[in-house]
Amino acid sequence: MVVMAAGDEADLVHMVATAAAIDDRPCAFRYPRGEGMGVDMPAHGTPLEIGKGRILREGNAVAILSFGGRLSEAMKACEELAARGFSTTLADARFAKPLDCELVRRLATEHPVLITLEENAVGGFAAHVMHYLATEGLLDHGLKLRPLCLPDIYIDQDKPELQYDLAGLNAVQIVATALRALGLDKEAAGAAARA
Repeated sequence: MVVMAAGDEADLVHMVATAAAIDDRPCAFRYPRGEGMGVDMPAHGTPLEIGKGRILREGNAVAILSFGGRLSEAMKACEELAARGFSTTLADARFAKPLDCELVRRLATEHPVLITLEENAVGGFAAHVMHYLATEGLLDHGLKLRPLCLPDIYIDQDKPELQYDLAGLNAVQIVATALRALGLDKEAAGAAARA
């Protein structure tokens, strides 16, 4: 099975083309409510390489692995972390199944902190990443892994951004999570208080 989630509206076009090209197994893709990021739209979708994510920004202090529609918030978090002096790698996973194990391994071995970001419940994309990291022994040497996903609480119907704020899936909370993982609890508390 192939499971995809687009980080932006252009990738969604490519994922539709990818789904149309898959004829040997089931395929599903998720798209979020709300508005896109405003990226340039392709005239035609091009099928993506199955199971391959993409690196959007290179850094070395923190890696953020985003799956789905919170990519724009991850980009904002990278800018804020850079302003604080922490270079951050941003990767768009694109696929939960099959997982881009090469990308996950690279992020885990080249960064002291790895944050996964998704619009799914506990047990979703982050669980796949954690399972891979654990079975490969990549959690045995001090990697600080922090999954950000929808909490196990009822969130009332509202504007999507307000729901994401309540769930802690916004740039401010991503920054606070990164700072806590880096051992900067006071700075993290200050970042979260400004939310």
